[in-house]
Amino acid sequence: MSLTVPNDLLDQARAGDVDDAAFVACVRDSLPYAWSVISELVQQRGQSGAEFADNQVPPPSEEARGQLLRCLASDSMRGALERHFGVRLAFQNCHRVAVFDPSAEKALAEFVTPRAQILNQKPELVDC
Repeated sequence: MSLTVPNDLLDQARAGDVDDAAFVACVRDSLPYAWSVISELVQQRGQSGAEFADNQVPPPSEEARGQLLRCLASDSMRGALERHFGVRLAFQNCHRVAVFDPSAEKALAEFVTPRAQILNQKPELVDC
């Protein structure tokens, strides 16, 4: 299961629209490893002023890897986090998360090319 949804949030969803802040809190609480990676990258990018910051360290466990995959494979979770942090997210392999300044369109476009994906392949990532 991707998220552990509190009853009040489930009730909110049944009644209509879900509050973005409540959904983001649910993602944060349900997927703490994914949240920590993304929030740390947001902080790094903000401090450096660079167009993007990315994580190149494999997750410490399969559970952590699964959190990243679930979080970034979900359009709703990814979109909510992008709105919350004011960034664009991109993902390669099973762990290379990147956060981009929204104005860094060229850098993002280069990151998501087939060429970039191929150049990011490493023997230790074959099973991810």
